Formats: sequence, structure tokens, C-alpha cells
Amino acid sequence: MIGGIDLMNVPYILLSLAYIAGCAALVTIILMQKKRSGGIGSVAGMGNADTYWDKNKGRTLEGSLEKWTKIGGALLLVFSVVLCLL
Repeated sequence: MIGGIDLMNVPYILLSLAYIAGCAALVTIILMQKKRSGGIGSVAGMGNADTYWDKNKGRTLEGSLEKWTKIGGALLLVFSVVLCLL
């Protein structure tokens, strides 16, 4: 024990801080994305046209944000499991 902190809890504290920072980053990324609503056309299946933008969406900022949202969500899931096991 150094200064009131048990050395066995240091990895847990560091992972908890990384988890909180990851949550804040994921919220920021999600809030940066544009709102998607297809309107009534998406209910009827009319919004499924392949356009040039749909095919190259991965190269745009919106596609990049979507990719990082998936990666961030997966990382937070792993952090959650690790923190539960500690």
C-alpha cells in the first residue's frame, strides 16, 4: 500500500479511467453523426436504391464515423468484460 492506494487495484483503476474516456469518445462520435431518417419511404422499402454515394460511403466522413462507432462499441464491450473479471 502506497499513499493509501493498494497496488493490486492499479490495473482496475487504469482500466476504469480508460473505459470512462472511451465512453466519452463514443458519445462524441455518435453525436457527430447525421440523423438518418428515411421517412415513410423506408417503411415501404423504397429507399434501397444503389447510388454512387452508397457505394463510396466508406470514404466519406459519415462512413468513417460509422466505422469508428462500431470499433468503439466493440472495444467498450471488451473493456466491460475485462473490468467485470477483475
